[in-house]
Amino acid sequence: MRTYLVVMDETEEARQALRFASLRAQKTGGSVHILALVPQQTFNAFGGVQATIEQEARERAEVMANSAAGNIFGEMGKMPTIAVRPGPAADVVRKYIDEHASIAALVLATSAEGGSGPLVTHFAAHAGQLPCPLYLVPGGLSRDEIDALA
Repeated sequence: MRTYLVVMDETEEARQALRFASLRAQKTGGSVHILALVPQQTFNAFGGVQATIEQEARERAEVMANSAAGNIFGEMGKMPTIAVRPGPAADVVRKYIDEHASIAALVLATSAEGGSGPLVTHFAAHAGQLPCPLYLVPGGLSRDEIDALA
């Protein structure tokens, strides 16, 4: 079974990648994995405060991933697999792909304007080292254009 991995955050690009991946999965009899990243804290607070900050970041990521999954389930009828992981984004994504041999493609979307985000930049530069294809959904596409391409 083909599994499409989407890294989910609160950006429009992530929503576009998720839509494309969900439609591809639906058309190919595959599935979608949503990976929500918990940003690393750039500072260290006192133990209890730091733990609270990290827990809140994890909860925000979980809520966002579950909301995205619910939208996809409502539209497509199939619930994606959700994972929430802390750590450096590129390292977490690469490790997740290594742990899940069924992943057929990493699906990211580019920005409609300006530079691409750090994950697009990183994985575009290292696509030859991935064990699966990298799909980059152009950020300037409309919903209908994404639907037609998927």
